[in-house]
Amino acid sequence: MLRRTYDGQVCSIARTLEVVGERWTLLIVRDAFYGVTRFDGFLNRLPIARNVLSDRLNGLVDHGVLERVLYQDRPPRHEYRLTAKGRRLAPVLMTLMEWGDHHLAGEAGPPSVAEHNDCGGRVSTRLVCACCGRDVDRAEVTVRQVQ
Repeated sequence: MLRRTYDGQVCSIARTLEVVGERWTLLIVRDAFYGVTRFDGFLNRLPIARNVLSDRLNGLVDHGVLERVLYQDRPPRHEYRLTAKGRRLAPVLMTLMEWGDHHLAGEAGPPSVAEHNDCGGRVSTRLVCACCGRDVDRAEVTVRQVQ
């Protein structure tokens, strides 16, 4: 049986996977970035069971990635909106999209492109040194343990 948690892992990637690593979760976050806010909207875009969607939305709310906002009193209905914490996942999604476009797009090419609203240019992610501001190649990066 596969373990479902990353207990004992002192690693930010493992901790992040505890929040967004379950099946469907990143696709729900993706759709929230695309403007989907309502339960039925997520259901219409994803081939996901209602109980699984409910569980994933509740988990994202519990972790502060989404917030639940009442939009109707009777019966009570809520929208799910990205929080500031959730919006910080944009570069993660963009990097996953770039990786998929590069390695998995197939002959037809990428299914979508990310474009800058102001000029229409293609948006990409990159590694940048926080000290000198230079673009950094992955081969120039060393990850060291600090604890």
